[in-house]
Amino acid sequence: MENFNPLNDAIPTGEIRRVLVIKLRHHGDVLLSSPVFSVLKAKAPQAEIDALVYADTADMLTFHPAIAQVHGIDRKWRQLGPVGLFREEFALLRRLRERRYDLVIHLTEHWRGAWLCRLLGPRWSLGPAMGGRNRFWKHSFTHRQAYTKGLPLRHMAETNLDALRRLGIQPAPDERALMLEPGDAARARVAGLLADFGLAGGDFIHVHPASRWFFKCWPVDRMAGLIARLQAAGHAVVLSAAPSADEKAMLQAIEARLPAPVFSLSGQLSLKELAALTASARVFVGVDSAPMHIAAAVGTPVVALFGPSGDRQWGPWGVPSRVVVSGRHPCRPCGTDGCGGGKVSDCLSVIEVEEVFAAVNELLDR
Repeated sequence: MENFNPLNDAIPTGEIRRVLVIKLRHHGDVLLSSPVFSVLKAKAPQAEIDALVYADTADMLTFHPAIAQVHGIDRKWRQLGPVGLFREEFALLRRLRERRYDLVIHLTEHWRGAWLCRLLGPRWSLGPAMGGRNRFWKHSFTHRQAYTKGLPLRHMAETNLDALRRLGIQPAPDERALMLEPGDAARARVAGLLADFGLAGGDFIHVHPASRWFFKCWPVDRMAGLIARLQAAGHAVVLSAAPSADEKAMLQAIEARLPAPVFSLSGQLSLKELAALTASARVFVGVDSAPMHIAAAVGTPVVALFGPSGDRQWGPWGVPSRVVVSGRHPCRPCGTDGCGGGKVSDCLSVIEVEEVFAAVNELLDR
């Protein structure tokens, strides 16, 4: 006997054969869509489920056990000129059409999703209900996802899963975890790097101080103070940073303020290797960033510092965590690029080293 479904336009999960999920966003946003694939596979195990993302974010989803193929859009295609861009776009469209999707789920407001639903001709399609969009947008989808209004804001992982709810697919509580699989090669390289430090895994704290958006970062002197406090308490600390010049410069400034050397893998890790490193740590410490979401996805307890960005929407998901915020700034979260646009956020600058150190100890004591 089939379960009763109060949604009168729910799709029959038993008839789904091939699905395309589109998430054209940054790394952390893509990773927060990973539960969508897990839930879809659990509810429609016969289906093949593909992803369409920007090529530089593909590592957030490759090796996901529920995903058959990850298709990428390379932002560098525009550098190929009109003919080269058309060639790449047409080749992508041909690959997608060959898959014959009967369900397309578009998780953002990007216009490409509407066009693809028109060109791929799936039996069912879903996109966000966007105020002010024209009839072309609205009629591109058989189903449209409404967003919750007002406060408190919904976590982005749940907002992504709301797309499935709109189709009549209800995620179970134990199906909503993030998923990132590092792979054997990444694990092996990280194990070798840790061995060079005299570490075996499970015996260090991973600190990733930076974000691609520097207004989300704790001041250098405060981060250095925390690391020194952790070292004084007998903890091994491994630092990481993206290969960008700005992030590596931030780490150099932090290391210059430390009373003792620290283990650093600044700019040396791929995204998969970063995941493997974090999975080997006792606790991850960082700010609102993709590495923080990676830590949650591999099941590592997280201490996250939040300032202008919203921890209700973007906080650590599904793992033991402590979110440290200022209690003196009713203006947060404002989303501003630093106070007055000055790249420095006062609500982060006032967070004390001892507050974060205490949060780390709370997780270690678990």
